[in-house]
Amino acid sequence: MKKIVILSLLAISIVSCGKKEEKKTENLYPEATLTAEEQSISNGKELFNSNKAACASCHLPDKKVIGPSIKDIANIYKEQNASIFDFLRQKADPIVDPSQYEVMKTNFAIIKTFSDEEVKSLEAYMLSL
Repeated sequence: MKKIVILSLLAISIVSCGKKEEKKTENLYPEATLTAEEQSISNGKELFNSNKAACASCHLPDKKVIGPSIKDIANIYKEQNASIFDFLRQKADPIVDPSQYEVMKTNFAIIKTFSDEEVKSLEAYMLSL
C-alpha cells in the first residue's frame, strides 16, 4: 500500500511540475486591427508593388532609377501642397521631373483603370514614406 501511495505522489509531482506550454494566440486577421489610414497605406503599397500597377519597376522608395524615388516625390508634393492623386488622374501638371513626363504618360492608360480608392491608396502609401 505504501508503494502505491508513494508512486501516486511521485506521478502527481512529475505531472504538476512538468513544463506548461503557453498557448500562443495569433491575430488571424491583422488587417482588422489597422486604422483606415493604415489600411489605405497597406493597400497602396501592395498595389504600388504589384504587376497591375508596375510602379516599382520605375520608382524605388529611396533611390532614383528610371523615375524619381518615392521619398523625393512625396517630399516635393508635401512642400508644394500638391496632390499626387490629381497628377495621377491627369488633373494636374507634373511638378517633380517634368522632363520624364512623356515616359510616365504611357502609364496613365493603366492608372485610368484604377478606382479612385486605389489611386488614393497609392497616394497615401507614397506620402507615408
